[in-house]
Amino acid sequence: MPTPPAGSPVAAQATRFGERLLAEGLIDEIQLNRALDAQRLSGYPLGFVMLGLGLLDEDTITVELGAHLDMPVADLRTMTVDHEVVRLVPEEFARRNVLLPIGRDNGHLAVAMVDPTNLLLLNDLRLITGLPIEPHLATRSDILANLSRIHSMRPRINEAAKSLQESRPQLRVDRSASLDLSAITASSPAVEIVNLLIMQGVRDRASDLHMEPQKEHLRIRFRIDGVLRDIAHLPSTTGAALASRIKVLADMNIVERRRAQDGQISMTVDGRELDIRVATLETIWGEKIVLRLLDRSRSLITLPQLGFSHGAYQVYHRMLHSPYGMIIVSGPTGSGKTTTLYASINELDQQVRNIMTIEDPVEYMFDNINQSQINKLADISFANGLRAILRQDPDIILVGEIRDRETAEIAVDMGIDGFLIASSVIAIVAQRLVRKVCDGCKVAYEPTAEDIDFGRSVGGTIPKQLYRGRGCSRCNMTGYYDRIGVFEVLTMSDELKRLVIARASHRELVEVATKGGMVPVRMDAWDRITAGVTTVPEVLRSVYII
Repeated sequence: MPTPPAGSPVAAQATRFGERLLAEGLIDEIQLNRALDAQRLSGYPLGFVMLGLGLLDEDTITVELGAHLDMPVADLRTMTVDHEVVRLVPEEFARRNVLLPIGRDNGHLAVAMVDPTNLLLLNDLRLITGLPIEPHLATRSDILANLSRIHSMRPRINEAAKSLQESRPQLRVDRSASLDLSAITASSPAVEIVNLLIMQGVRDRASDLHMEPQKEHLRIRFRIDGVLRDIAHLPSTTGAALASRIKVLADMNIVERRRAQDGQISMTVDGRELDIRVATLETIWGEKIVLRLLDRSRSLITLPQLGFSHGAYQVYHRMLHSPYGMIIVSGPTGSGKTTTLYASINELDQQVRNIMTIEDPVEYMFDNINQSQINKLADISFANGLRAILRQDPDIILVGEIRDRETAEIAVDMGIDGFLIASSVIAIVAQRLVRKVCDGCKVAYEPTAEDIDFGRSVGGTIPKQLYRGRGCSRCNMTGYYDRIGVFEVLTMSDELKRLVIARASHRELVEVATKGGMVPVRMDAWDRITAGVTTVPEVLRSVYII
């Protein structure tokens, strides 16, 4: 998209919309100037830029833009959309331009769009449908959610699986046998099934795709917002063909089934660059395969967007800009540690520092940063890769994982004496990810006994009402959409360092840290609950509390 000149109608429109948001107190002048600068550089609509900067949420931007343009806003979460009307516009065109036909009235076609001011697009729609177009505003996420639901790949996946089963009756004899390479052609149903599953996973915002052989079927599940959901049950005999196809794509040993393998696939889905990590494991019913879907083209989340409370953000930001010391970001797999580290790196001055990383894999490419990737074939591990980085005159080092003693010793860079960690570490961040209450169906309710018990356990004030999601088309009737971090930021005071060296108990460390101003993760989570961001059941599911 070309950058509009400062005096263009697009720039003027953006300025007027920004001034409206400023007048209503939704943003301040500093935020407006920051957004306008970014809009001029990118050429994207101001609302899209503000969303990317984390200044306003999608629903607020859409409602305000509708009022600004005097244009109706379509609530796709409660509206019944006619599937036949949707199919008047080709799916690929609708997805590429983020639009959704929603109804016909008096010979006009109502279309929900994120950019209803695009006259060229409106003219294209008129030519495609042969109908006058009546544009409506809608959020991007609601439009894409409806397109994914209406144009679901599931029927095509089931048809391809049936075709695969019928075309290769020998699979019924030994469902765990590897498929011959010659059988995996471009027209093979196995190829279509794998492509459709990956495409549906991307469109459903899945982070992981699980293929799990069971006694009676092949279970397909997606992990969406941290929770696994059943997507399809395919004939059990299709497992070997799908496993073979994935192994070919990931450059893995197609014959080896008993030994666990790892691989990697790169592809483009809906114009987005996708990096897929593949892991296989033999089970009693066949090979279980997990695909982790990493969208390389996604925009980088900034530090303020992660979910830090104001106090925790100030502490972490100060520690991040310390001239020395180690910051440890901890949490289980899938808790968002890498995202936090990337957002942290993006905050630092990359022009005057030599910033280096060792990662597995490199998930996001930075300009002006030297990134290294683990390579088992080249004997580059975290330990010896980090050892090599220390000879590169680094100012800041990002270590993707510290899983073994050797890497920990080199990271500390002070030999093997464990007590010296107290002198190296300046801050420790513990984090978890919790699902957010869907803004599209959020409703207030009176706190339950479970809510009250949790609030009292953390010493919090019990409000008169809390919030949860009823379920809508945007969140696939779950009541949750997207995730946010809850954090515990510990800074190493002199007293804490003495306790660490003295091998003090966990209880002693917690008491001193809390007195020093640390907010425990469970209290941080309660603040998110009372603010209507998440719920007690979600926190109990995601946050381990002792």
